[in-house]
Amino acid sequence: MTRSQLRPPTMADVARQAGVSHQTVSRVLGDHPNVRDETRAKVLRAIEEMGYRRNFSARALATRRTRTLGVVASNTTLYGPASTLFALEEAARAEGYLVSTVSLRRLTVETLSEALDRLSEGGVEGVVAIAPQRSAVEALAELRHPFPVVAVGTGSGAGVPSVNVDQNLGARLATGHLLAAGHRRVWHLAGPEDWQEAVDRVDGWRAALEEADVEPPMLLRGDWSPLSGYRAGQELAGWVGRGLTAVFVANDQMALGVLRALREAGVRTPQDVAVAGFDDIPESEFFAPPLTTVRQDFATVGKRSIALLLDLIEGRTPSGTSQVSIEPQLVVRASTFPYLPQPGAAPG
Repeated sequence: MTRSQLRPPTMADVARQAGVSHQTVSRVLGDHPNVRDETRAKVLRAIEEMGYRRNFSARALATRRTRTLGVVASNTTLYGPASTLFALEEAARAEGYLVSTVSLRRLTVETLSEALDRLSEGGVEGVVAIAPQRSAVEALAELRHPFPVVAVGTGSGAGVPSVNVDQNLGARLATGHLLAAGHRRVWHLAGPEDWQEAVDRVDGWRAALEEADVEPPMLLRGDWSPLSGYRAGQELAGWVGRGLTAVFVANDQMALGVLRALREAGVRTPQDVAVAGFDDIPESEFFAPPLTTVRQDFATVGKRSIALLLDLIEGRTPSGTSQVSIEPQLVVRASTFPYLPQPGAAPG
């Protein structure tokens, strides 16, 4: 085996194989329009036959562009942050960018500062931070960084460029659907208080009830897990027959726990208590019964976040506004069939 066979092929090797100049190969790789189709086909065939891969490090030195974006994330075991991270990576790849990800247990000023420093040393051109907790949003607003940063999942009122699904609207859609089905009141199992998205969903639930002149009943809280939903469901089962006929749950995993607790207590869904969730996780349509929920378009979140970040990197005026809001969608399934009050039942 010769030395040339031991090393990876270079652009010069491709040019030699295709019988063209080094500059022509560069033009083909850069998708330059002034290359004849026959020549382009020869170069591409040589690239495939030789297994040539571009040297992005050399290109970055020449152009001072790394075409690498950073992502800072936490809580990636949860459906929302995990789906957001996947959508960001897909959107970045579609734009021809690599992604360098730093996962943190919790976003604080200290951990976020370290993560941004690390990404800066790696030459990223900009960063998307998945920051669902209010402390993370405050940390982002406080820090200074050498590149543009876009926040995702911050909910309303973020002081930095951000892209979010309208959580308030999603909660109003779910609560309004239950009221329209005939329920006089809708209870709510909320997420953790330090998550801005949970706060926005509580606000939307309250707003929908107030618009219907309904006094909000007792608020319960969970930690997004099915176990916390199960424990809340056990408590909710005690209110059946005393005014409880419908529950809006802040995410589908907690709704799964609620459904099991109600079933074990002999409470039927939706005949006795209707249940609606939030997120539309892939399993929600296979719950027993299939779960009415609010769908978040994470693919659009990823695309809009990367588009906003690239606008900031290129110095263009961001299209529209630097606070991008995406509408959620109500998905109606069997867990919230129209409610028919039972004779002698307590007011809902």
